This record gives sequence, structure tokens and C-alpha cells, in this order.
Amino acid sequence: MPIQDKPRGLKAQRDAAQEVAVSALSFIAADGERLVRFLAETGLTPASLREAASRRDFGAGVLAFVLADEPLLLAFAADKGLDPRHVVAAHEILSPPVDPDAIVRRPM
Repeated sequence: MPIQDKPRGLKAQRDAAQEVAVSALSFIAADGERLVRFLAETGLTPASLREAASRRDFGAGVLAFVLADEPLLLAFAADKGLDPRHVVAAHEILSPPVDPDAIVRRPM
């Protein structure tokens, strides 16, 4: 279910956001240069990628990687037929909550 379909409920929103993250990882992995850069910037290896992908916050990290590079974001969004704002929204949904003791807090 694409995130632009405005799923109702927190679980449905999280599931849709996770689908965007999985699509982003597939998009990255489909291009050798992108994958090498992703692994280099995250410190992952091909062997550790599978284990890292099972972590709850992995999708947020994948989307953060995509969002940090505007040409990559635009290419991914165009390839998947997404509005780039939906990728931003998916990242917001998947991002872990901030430290409650932090001075600046992210709205929930």
C-alpha cells in the first residue's frame, strides 16, 4: 500500500512507510555504485546488511540516506512513482522517537 493512499491508523501508516523503505533499499541495491556508497556511508558490509535490515530502525536509516542526497531522492521517487514528500513522511513515521531528555523535541 503506497503511503500516498493515506492509510488509516498508526500500524497501517507504519506498514506503508516500511514499504517505502524496502523499496528504497531495493532501489539502492539495484545499482552497484549506489550500493557501494550506501555500505561505505553506513559502515555496513554485504554480510552485515541482512542482520542490520532486521533492526526496527533500519528503514529510517535507509530513508535518511536517500533524503541526504537530493538527486538520489528525486531519482528514487520518480522510479517508484512517489512524490518526494511521501518519502520524507515515511522517514518521519519510521524515525525512532528522540531522547525525552533532549532540549529540543520532535513533535509526535
